[in-house]
Amino acid sequence: MALVKSGWLWRQSSILRRWKRNWFVLYLDGSLVYYHDETQRDMDGRIHVKYSCRDVRTGHECRDVQPPEGKSRDCLLTVVLRDGSKTTLCAESKDDAIAWKMAVLEAKSTPVRLHPPKEGHGLQAGVAHPPFCLAAPGVTHVIMREDPYRVS
Repeated sequence: MALVKSGWLWRQSSILRRWKRNWFVLYLDGSLVYYHDETQRDMDGRIHVKYSCRDVRTGHECRDVQPPEGKSRDCLLTVVLRDGSKTTLCAESKDDAIAWKMAVLEAKSTPVRLHPPKEGHGLQAGVAHPPFCLAAPGVTHVIMREDPYRVS
């Protein structure tokens, strides 16, 4: 799957509310996945941003949260989910928190259509945004992005 953004973020655990450092990866399909480290071998969790995310808050919008020791409240980032739960994160800087917020909101709102490829599938001449195929062991998809300049 195509990568949109990746980097280290602090994540507050849901039970003990302790801060843990995880490697986060935001994929084109809207999956925000967090791993134990940047090798991406051990997945600790996944948020399906496109379907589960209701809102993303940063800084002082993140109420009732204390940032990790040595971090500013401006670095906080809260992903509010449709089921009422929240995932609270902390970036290395205020700018990084804002960049993650923008990337997550973009992934949430960008339409992506998944189509299984057809036999003899070829690109049409003159298509401004041709589809591209992604493959993983046992999985193949064609991703068609909406043309942002198309008038319906």
